[in-house]
Amino acid sequence: MSSPRVRFAPAPTGFLHVGSARTALFNWLFARHHGGEMLLRVEDTDAALKTQAYVDAIIEPLRWLGLDWDGEPCFQSDRRDRHAAAIEQLVAEGAAYFCDLTRAEIEQRCAAAGLPAGYHGWSRDRDVADGPGVVVRFRCPDDGATVVDDIVRGRVSFPNESLEDFVIRRGDGSPTFHLANAVDDHDMGITHVIRGEDLLNTTPRVQLIWQALDLGALPAYAHLPLLVNAKRQKLAKRRDDVSLDDYRARGYLPEAMVNYLALLGWGPPDEVEIRPLDEIVELFDLDAVKPAPAFFDPARLDHINATYIKALTPEQFAARAEPFLTGPDAPWPPERYDRGTVEVLAGEIQQRIVRLGEAAGWIDWVLCSDVTYDEKAWHKAMVKGRAASQVLEAVEARLAADDFTSAERLESIVMGVGDELTESLGVRVRSQAPVRVALTGTGAGLPLWEPMRLLGRDETLRRLRAARGRL
Repeated sequence: MSSPRVRFAPAPTGFLHVGSARTALFNWLFARHHGGEMLLRVEDTDAALKTQAYVDAIIEPLRWLGLDWDGEPCFQSDRRDRHAAAIEQLVAEGAAYFCDLTRAEIEQRCAAAGLPAGYHGWSRDRDVADGPGVVVRFRCPDDGATVVDDIVRGRVSFPNESLEDFVIRRGDGSPTFHLANAVDDHDMGITHVIRGEDLLNTTPRVQLIWQALDLGALPAYAHLPLLVNAKRQKLAKRRDDVSLDDYRARGYLPEAMVNYLALLGWGPPDEVEIRPLDEIVELFDLDAVKPAPAFFDPARLDHINATYIKALTPEQFAARAEPFLTGPDAPWPPERYDRGTVEVLAGEIQQRIVRLGEAAGWIDWVLCSDVTYDEKAWHKAMVKGRAASQVLEAVEARLAADDFTSAERLESIVMGVGDELTESLGVRVRSQAPVRVALTGTGAGLPLWEPMRLLGRDETLRRLRAARGRL
């Protein structure tokens, strides 16, 4: 295959949908696998979309994923003259015509003629003059079929009689999706159009425009499978988590997200799912993309993300987690944050979290100045727990003489108190539980001893005394 040229042109949603991110990735993988180019096109033919916020909502998530593009982004709004010239050519050659009918007038004509709802070529022979509010419609063939040879879906035929004369220029003079896509794909030298299955039904319209403009050989089409939820419904913003920024904000790693998105409709021949991106590039091709809907499984994404988190070095983990530990949602004031503490405890935290946003909950008691007691844990360890007050008093006395340089020695001291009280009282006394609740406020968490060493002697003794006072 000669070097392909593809383009990513996301839907104008104001955010990057995970489905659009998957489309961008598949375009990027295909281009990089074959040594080609991926262009970025901003489809802002609607003037209301030409804002920096709209552009940033496309570009920033792509940068976060690590997906680059070749050349500068192309803005369709900058090509208005080229689109207008194409429309003029189609009108001049009789392939398109002016229409001044409103939607209400079209519905009235359908009712009067006893025809089903839709546009039935009412203005084809009315010789409408151009003017404000007048649209331009493409004259579709009355018979035959338009065939789409799709790399993923095979040969798909659309009867031309089912295609009504569609609008290619709005009443405000702006081109529609179909016209702009045909013209821009040709002018940008696009060889492969890789996009979602939901756009398959637009392809015959684009092909008809392409042929009417005599633009030469059509690009190859590949329509990717829809992403669906657990109920096999198409992912939708109103009921599903679909914004890539939301996943980023919760602490998913971009490399994990890319790895997961690559598996939505495609799979490596050796069935090894979690692997470096360069290996995915080497293995990827459109021939292996399946047409069946792809289940966006949050649990599978979590597993992949957790695997990537576990693979980080302590230094890498601390750096990647820092935005979640120093931002406005951190449970401690900025001056309490200590990156060294995170690096020391990284290995234990990494084994327990799925997303970086969960990291703070495992070390908040170390970095916060005050303890908030969980009442259930307090009742179990302190009220119902055997000899809790004696445990705290003895542990406090023993720890007062320690220099807190050895986590192993701290463990030995605390557990030793339990053994001594067990022997003197003749019943089993568990010393770790009341100490944990006194220091952390909860009954579960990281192994206690290394965080306890980092907490330091003075703060540890203060919390032990405070817990005894509460008892």
